[in-house]
Amino acid sequence: MNQEIYPKLTEIITPYLPEDVDPQSIEPSSHLVNDLNINSTHLVDIVLDVEDAFDITIEDDELDKMDTVEASIALIEQKLEAR
Repeated sequence: MNQEIYPKLTEIITPYLPEDVDPQSIEPSSHLVNDLNINSTHLVDIVLDVEDAFDITIEDDELDKMDTVEASIALIEQKLEAR
């Protein structure tokens, strides 16, 4: 796992966490919806923020690949390598 992407991704995710979820609970295995209780509207916002932060484009059919923090990092790495 890329050590530069993980902290940036957690920074992006944190503002979208519901009040009852501690930002310290974000782990690579965390499922964005099931574990972190992020709703679908905020998932779209997270994707947009990720695109801006890493200067990549995530296609609509790739959104389902971003179900966990770890899977999101893998997709970001893949996009960065393809540039």
